[in-house]
Amino acid sequence: METNLLVAIANLVENPVTELVHNYRTLNRANSMGNALELYIKDLFCNSFNENDLGKKNEIYSKYFSYLGNQNNPPDIIIKNGDAIEVKKIEGINSDIALNSSHPKDKLFSDNLMLTNDCRNCENWQEKDLLYIIGVSKNDNLKSLWFVYGDCYSARKEIYERIRDKISEGINELQDVEFSKTKELGRVNRVDPLGITYLRVRGMWSIKNPRKVFDSVLPVERSSEFFVNVILREDKFLSFPEKDRKKLESLISDQFSIRDIKIPSPNNPAELLDVKLLSFEK
Repeated sequence: METNLLVAIANLVENPVTELVHNYRTLNRANSMGNALELYIKDLFCNSFNENDLGKKNEIYSKYFSYLGNQNNPPDIIIKNGDAIEVKKIEGINSDIALNSSHPKDKLFSDNLMLTNDCRNCENWQEKDLLYIIGVSKNDNLKSLWFVYGDCYSARKEIYERIRDKISEGINELQDVEFSKTKELGRVNRVDPLGITYLRVRGMWSIKNPRKVFDSVLPVERSSEFFVNVILREDKFLSFPEKDRKKLESLISDQFSIRDIKIPSPNNPAELLDVKLLSFEK
């Protein structure tokens, strides 16, 4: 079974559910907005809205996804032979996105230390395109969704790793302090005379809301109940099956549009990228 972003957006345009907690309340583990949002995202890619049994939903998901993650390790979803997906929930329409200990990513690489072995071994892969999906919720309702590929939003990993490594090296150069190996920025052992206290030094990454980042190219907002914006490179859009592109183009209306725009490259703002902006409002 195959799916991709264009399939998900077509399903969303045809089935724009916004009362997520209400719609998913009967399913176990779906009483919070975060859980309901993740279930909705999975259903968008699998077109499994009409299945109300969680066990049967999971069977459907296993046909389309090779990996489903957890809160502590990225990503949240890997599409079989397709993209990796990170789902983020925020409550304010302009709120920044908390990434915690994981820096922004333009791509997902299998040698990332934050990945579990199950994630590394779910397929034979070394690199995946990474899709950020950001849901804005209020009073258990979904107000907006952003779908943004990492290579439109994030710089190359070397940019972030250079900063992380410099901080880690500086911490480890402190004199008369005992360190231990860690995936975090550092860990200092035996801080007190009894040697019973240790200090964990963690990075807490955040990134600006895409609504702020792409403000100059967005359509004028109206007082919509629900709106969706999708940003992906033109070559990525053209890489999807023609039938999925044609299906999506057939849905163009006053509510749904596909536009060609240009955005600054995350690696070099002097370079403009050819990008597709897909917008939907209800």
